[in-house]
Amino acid sequence: MVYTKYDGSLHWHMRMRYLGEDEHGVWLGTPARSSIRRGTEPPVVLEQAFVELIPDGQWWTATFNGEPARTEIYCDIGTPPRWPSPGEVTMADLDLDVVRVRASREVMLVDEDEFAEHQVRYGYPAEVIGKAQQAAAFLQQAIADGIEPFGSRYLTWLDQVTARP
Repeated sequence: MVYTKYDGSLHWHMRMRYLGEDEHGVWLGTPARSSIRRGTEPPVVLEQAFVELIPDGQWWTATFNGEPARTEIYCDIGTPPRWPSPGEVTMADLDLDVVRVRASREVMLVDEDEFAEHQVRYGYPAEVIGKAQQAAAFLQQAIADGIEPFGSRYLTWLDQVTARP
């Protein structure tokens, strides 16, 4: 999985295991204590297992974190995911994120300042800005309302990476 910035520069990237597909998209997973990297920085080891939903043609992806992560759901707003090869998915991160905090179940839109700054820095076209804002509004409502896959569907997929070493 490879996230870039809008200019194509490398952002977060990681290796994940293909878990399967359903009506929501492709599900990838990573067990606890796996590493991820931002650009060329040293790897970061995450204590929690997590699964990633890659929906077809949407302007977002969703990460569902196991314990002990503070955020239960973390959605990245980005360009629609592309599969340049069967083993690689990529998208440009557009900075806006929608998260649900595990303890309070509060749903928040975050990184609006970065989104505004990068509209200028990377020259986001008006259509990209609009699609990002629409995706953020959709996610805030869908997560708050518990609409699947944000209700409990992801737990089945998360079980696949927490049950195996």
